[in-house]
Amino acid sequence: MPVSRPFDGFVEYTKRVTPTCLVHLERNRYSVPASFANRPVSLRVYPDRVVVAAEGQIVCEHRRVIDRSHDRPGQTIYDWRHYLAVVQRKAGALRNGAPFVELPEAFRTLQQYLLKKPGGDREMVDILALVLQHDEQAVLSGVDMALKSGVPTKTHVLNLLHRLVDGKTFTPPTLDAPQALTLTNEPKANVERYDTLRKTEVRHAS
Repeated sequence: MPVSRPFDGFVEYTKRVTPTCLVHLERNRYSVPASFANRPVSLRVYPDRVVVAAEGQIVCEHRRVIDRSHDRPGQTIYDWRHYLAVVQRKAGALRNGAPFVELPEAFRTLQQYLLKKPGGDREMVDILALVLQHDEQAVLSGVDMALKSGVPTKTHVLNLLHRLVDGKTFTPPTLDAPQALTLTNEPKANVERYDTLRKTEVRHAS
């Protein structure tokens, strides 16, 4: 007897993503990747989550917000990753962009440093975009190490990330001196030689 698939119970709606990359549901707004702005998507509503699908694939997922009160405005639930394509085109949008208010702590600390220097917006965007090609925890680890080293720059973060990805360690190597370079007898201070030199100088001066 064939085993039936578990029941996947959801209510489905067809929604159009707004120009600001949001879909509306129950007075709340949920972010969608920027590539789907102004396009229709399927919104699958579960008791505990909201799933967005398009072109036969799951696009993103959010925890469903249920607020029984009707005297408060709805909430906007962002995923900052959905807006990376936007800030890659316009890096300045990173400064006051609502989706980036809740960045992980390491990213926020780095942002405070980089935005004080010329070109810092672009550097920060490039670092955030690394999560599109690498594991986010690896990127965060690279950023954290760069901050602790006192050199929080894009170049240093990239170097650290590549070492993490390659599995390299950061402990400075121990240099083993060849046997021929090892001192058999440690040098000792000889104050008598200094006194002899002083007496010689006195004789020459006289």
